[in-house]
Amino acid sequence: MHEELNQFARNEVWFLVPKTAEMNIIDSKWVFRNKLDEDGVITRNKARLVAKGYNQEEGIDYGETFALVARLEVVRLLLAFACMSGFKLFQMDVKSALNGYINEEVYVDQPPGFKDHQHPNHVFKLKKALYGLKQVPRQWYERLSNFLLSHGYERGMVDKTLFIKKSNLEIILVQIYVDDIIFGAIQDSLCEEFVAAMKGEFEMSMMGELSFFLGLQVKQTRDGIFLCQSKYCKEI
Repeated sequence: MHEELNQFARNEVWFLVPKTAEMNIIDSKWVFRNKLDEDGVITRNKARLVAKGYNQEEGIDYGETFALVARLEVVRLLLAFACMSGFKLFQMDVKSALNGYINEEVYVDQPPGFKDHQHPNHVFKLKKALYGLKQVPRQWYERLSNFLLSHGYERGMVDKTLFIKKSNLEIILVQIYVDDIIFGAIQDSLCEEFVAAMKGEFEMSMMGELSFFLGLQVKQTRDGIFLCQSKYCKEI
């Protein structure tokens, strides 16, 4: 929980302001989750501060909410292309994901258990989005896509969540699914450049070679890529 709030401070997500009667104050809550690998082993404990988006008022707290999401067919095509081209795919998780900039004035109550002792009746005014807000996925996608476009990436013509960067005869492919990102290139230097750029802008968790994504268990070998969904079957 402290790690989550420290990231908010580093990313300048919000700031305290006095509460007024005209404000629509959105409540917040803590959500706890264990992140598992393909074998069901806990790899990370996550605490998220989530805004109760059902308290938002359309036209006041949010406007457009539509956001693009990668389809499973596109992920399969990316895996097939990587297999055919002979390079490995890697995965990263964006810790500060969804902290995109927002255009509306949004106020949230102080987090449960972490009220400011000097200003217990103040509320937070958001500069960036929180999980749970209805405009969050759209704002995050715009922030991330604008960052990639400014670094020489091109958006896919068919799938807008796929980004491509060409360097001489080499290319790097980046596939986005909300806060999960998979990427790969024949040249390791392109991957290293991408990771350095992302870590310079966002709080990142590098997860190594792609092994589990959208319910697919992925095993990358010299002979090809093996896919299965035994974990999904066991859960069912």
